[in-house]
Amino acid sequence: MMQLQINIGLVLLGYLLGSIPFGLIIVKLKTGKDIRQVESGRTGGTNAMRAAGFWAGLMTTFLDISKGFLAAWIAKSISPGNDWVHVLAPIAVVLGHNYSLYLPDFDANGRFKRLRGGAGGAPALGGVIGLWPASILIILPLGALVFFGLGYASLATLSVSFFAIIVFSVRAYLGVPDSPWIYAAYGVVTEVLLAWALRPNIKKLLNGTERVIGISLPGRLKAKQEQRDAADALDDIE
Repeated sequence: MMQLQINIGLVLLGYLLGSIPFGLIIVKLKTGKDIRQVESGRTGGTNAMRAAGFWAGLMTTFLDISKGFLAAWIAKSISPGNDWVHVLAPIAVVLGHNYSLYLPDFDANGRFKRLRGGAGGAPALGGVIGLWPASILIILPLGALVFFGLGYASLATLSVSFFAIIVFSVRAYLGVPDSPWIYAAYGVVTEVLLAWALRPNIKKLLNGTERVIGISLPGRLKAKQEQRDAADALDDIE
């Protein structure tokens, strides 16, 4: 019974850690803005970058990754051998990040509407690293390739759990010690949570209206094309 209470506490701790809105805090301290009033309204690194610049976005992303990592690391340290808890704790972080206990939203009449938060990519990555630290050498470069190569933050976010499913499935299939199939289930569950949070972005991707990140390769190419188009337009006027 005591161990069960400890395990439940570890999962609740994960949710509370995930609920810390680092993006809101960093943007507020740097610019005085409320990140919830900027662009997508999410509290993650991408929106923090839009609201307060590259370094604010990078710091937000790092701290959000740390939330997932810390929850998994604490769960593995306090409850060794309990793979379910090792997985549920970082999943709870993603839930807390996407639906923060500290960010309730109310309508004009003061009635509760929802809990605000981010999309969950960074804490999901942190959870993967917490479950298998060496995964950072695989998933982070692949995620960066998607981010800078394709230029869509939503696809980069979704790629985190997608790559985690592949990595953990291969390791479980090969019988690698300390890599049970339940770790692959972590990737599946978090992928569902990310996709649910990114429903508006997925819709924009499908209809071709999703925003391209300016610092990505497609973003730079698009900016250059717009400059050329503007120059051609001026030539036509002259």
